[in-house]
Amino acid sequence: MRKHWENCITNFDNAVDDFISDYFGDPSRHVLLVAAAGFDPRSRRISKMLAETLGPRLSAIYVREERPGASQALIEQANENEATLKEIVPDSIVIRIDIFADDGAPVSGSRIVSRLSELPVADKVTDVILDLSALSVGVGFPTARMLLEDCESVPNRAFHLMIVSNPEMDDRILSIPSSREGSVKGFSPPIEEGAQGLAQVWIPQLASGRAQALTQIGAAIPSRYKICPLLPFPARNPRRADDLLAEYRTELVDEWQVDPRDVVYASERNPLDCYRTLSTLKTRLDRTMKGTYEPRMVLSPVGSKVLAAGALMAAIEHDMAVQYLETESYLFDNTVIGPHEAPDMTVHLILSGPLYASYDEASPAQ
Repeated sequence: MRKHWENCITNFDNAVDDFISDYFGDPSRHVLLVAAAGFDPRSRRISKMLAETLGPRLSAIYVREERPGASQALIEQANENEATLKEIVPDSIVIRIDIFADDGAPVSGSRIVSRLSELPVADKVTDVILDLSALSVGVGFPTARMLLEDCESVPNRAFHLMIVSNPEMDDRILSIPSSREGSVKGFSPPIEEGAQGLAQVWIPQLASGRAQALTQIGAAIPSRYKICPLLPFPARNPRRADDLLAEYRTELVDEWQVDPRDVVYASERNPLDCYRTLSTLKTRLDRTMKGTYEPRMVLSPVGSKVLAAGALMAAIEHDMAVQYLETESYLFDNTVIGPHEAPDMTVHLILSGPLYASYDEASPAQ
């Protein structure tokens, strides 16, 4: 168990810049960054921040997610981002991952794991950073699990998550879902045979414009005992949760028949709040259903990457299932900016490494 995750090292906004300058200013630090090289304008932010401090001590693996329905405009934006990222981090490579197989099956998880296994982390690397800002769940979650386990097996190597989040921009990125839902690679714990009945608790993360995808995901989850929608609250926009409740009224009331007492809230800004909330919910469900049902929590993080990071931590720590619907293509016009466009929010977490050595040594005695 990773008890230090309850209060793991976390930085926000300006504190992220300070941490990078201080921690990575140490000339003994060598960093491998794994990040996206897609159309999302947030793709460059973390690379720039790290390169300014680390210089030649920074190397990178950039992931280009290839989708069959991508528009020419988004392909051009991705090409521009890729070229810029190579300039920011000269010691970098770009790997291209086809999200779908020839028959339309989503295969991004198995392909990214296979590709990264061919690129072992150099011995001199002291810190591995995964930038989740623009990676899809199907790619980001398996990558995070693989890199975390690799770092935990190497003494004195730390694993970091970094996210550039902008909920208002997320609302402007429209996704066209595929027709085949499935589980994320590495996040589909087996259903054990036993006398107790299976009770699956589905926790869909509500996000603007994702109702069709969530409805399709939910319909494919058997033995659904309860639905606990996850809403961003507190949020930068104080009315965001209310707006989502209004947008999903038909699904919540008519289709899913959600009990208002089952709605779950987690901070839009802090991944640890989501992690703690889901961990607490699992503990309560296990205690309540013990001896009657076999509980199984199923997460569907389709919105904010900050909430998704908290869901990722909970899924890894408590062996939860993650069900999703891959995106065939996106619609996004980066030239249209709202009159009150809010700035990006930056989040940094350290999930493992020597900074927790004393904590982990003391944990058994607690």
